[in-house]
Amino acid sequence: MSSNFEFLDYLIFICYAILILGVGLWVSRDKKGHQKNAEDYFLASKSLPWWAIGASLIAANISAEQFIGMSGSGFASGLAIASYEWMAAITLIIVGKYFLPIFIEKGLYTIPEFVEQRFSTNLKTILAVFWIALYVFVNLASVLYLGSLALETIMGIPMIYGVMGLALFAAAYSLYGGLSAVAWTDVIQVIFLVLGGLVTTYLALNTVSDGQGIVEGFKTIYNAVPERFAMILDESNPEYNNLPGIGVLVGGMWVANLYYWGFNQYIIQRTLAAKSLKESQKGILFAAFLKLIIPLIVVIPGIAAYVMVNDSEVLASLGDAGLNNLPSLEQADKAYPWLLQFLPTGLKGVAFAALAAAIVSSLASMLNSTSTIFTMDIYKQYINKNANDKSTVRVGRLSAAVALIIACIMAPLLGGIDQAFQFIQEYTGVVSPGILAVFLLGLFWRKTTNKAAIIGALSSIPIAMYFKVAPKGWADNAFFVDVPFMDQMGYTLLLTMIIIVITSLIQHKGKNDDKGIPITKQLFKTSPFFNIGAFAVMLILVALYAIFWN
Repeated sequence: MSSNFEFLDYLIFICYAILILGVGLWVSRDKKGHQKNAEDYFLASKSLPWWAIGASLIAANISAEQFIGMSGSGFASGLAIASYEWMAAITLIIVGKYFLPIFIEKGLYTIPEFVEQRFSTNLKTILAVFWIALYVFVNLASVLYLGSLALETIMGIPMIYGVMGLALFAAAYSLYGGLSAVAWTDVIQVIFLVLGGLVTTYLALNTVSDGQGIVEGFKTIYNAVPERFAMILDESNPEYNNLPGIGVLVGGMWVANLYYWGFNQYIIQRTLAAKSLKESQKGILFAAFLKLIIPLIVVIPGIAAYVMVNDSEVLASLGDAGLNNLPSLEQADKAYPWLLQFLPTGLKGVAFAALAAAIVSSLASMLNSTSTIFTMDIYKQYINKNANDKSTVRVGRLSAAVALIIACIMAPLLGGIDQAFQFIQEYTGVVSPGILAVFLLGLFWRKTTNKAAIIGALSSIPIAMYFKVAPKGWADNAFFVDVPFMDQMGYTLLLTMIIIVITSLIQHKGKNDDKGIPITKQLFKTSPFFNIGAFAVMLILVALYAIFWN
């Protein structure tokens, strides 16, 4: 293990681990005389308050791909990557106002369950299998890989032991307790996550300003690399293909965000577990405000690390440690772990606990949602339709364990990926536009038919691949076009929606589908508290983009 860690750092980290496990197992315990049922295990007995929902949404979302991957993207391209976070704040408000009322009214456990109610069992099964595969082979595996990469860089723990340790930590409480254990421990994880992230940001900014503090540090990095504070990149920027200028605001970023926050089981599951719709919407609003500060703790340290690496005086002041695991544009994901080694004793333990909190909370959330989809949409549908609560909960725990074992085998195979955050976005972006098209039209256009939704979902993959193969050497052929992946997502969404609309109109000749959802103004009515909060979020975002436009 790294000699950078002192006894106090280990003690703080161990105390954090004991606290999380203790709380997780305590809230998981079976209440006297009550057998844990499906609603208890998968929806936390529908008892979560707004602040637990908001904290849990952020803890589930912020993981190694943000701390490590987004800091790496901040190192490589600058503040523009923060659009994923800031635009997510608006997306959360849209989800709270327009999607949640329909989901909660239908009493859903899973997103595929909505597909069954609106379309058919066949389409639900197609999407359920897809989501399980995505969670296991992409999400769980990548979080385990990035998390263990951080452990290896910071503490010298070999990759395989890091993967196993993180997996066992997440499994220790989430497999037994279900969503209740995940959500309540997330409240603690968020405190560590934000506190540890702010500590690292302070250290980085204080170092570049030669001890003058956080404000001077921010001024220093802004003056040193003003081009890295442009939110809207121009075509000359080497990162333009990842963040294509104005297309970020009006194009594919909406596809990524609406799909992720609106129809992603491990995110939306918390909102379905609320005491009421109003409580759920308050939780969404709380998460939107937290989203506004996330770039401060995951992107700014990456930019500061870039300035430190390219300033010989600062680098010299760091001594030999400064040259240890030095990040570069080719290995940008080393930026955040590199910064952590300069924290003073004690704070290093807090920052490391924050990183572990981000990783473990996301793992626990993904595990719980994978098991929820498998149990409710596959097991109860096809294997044991009359499963009682005891066997349902048992299968939920078993399926989560199997998913974790597969992800542990897959994680080390992801080695060599740089800017992992962009990699995950790009490959999720092949399938997300088609699914988003099916959901948007299924929710808000009553003429959408099941046949059209299936044709749209299946055709979206070759459409996405048409755009995706072009940059791989085929772009010289006049048949192909070469566009950034975010624009690819936008075009795929529009073309898929056109296919669904045309197929629906041909099939039903303009009539409403029998399973179409009646839309009324009353359905989307929100409280004055939600409306004022949503307006405040939008004002802050307008100000941020106005300040850092280019």
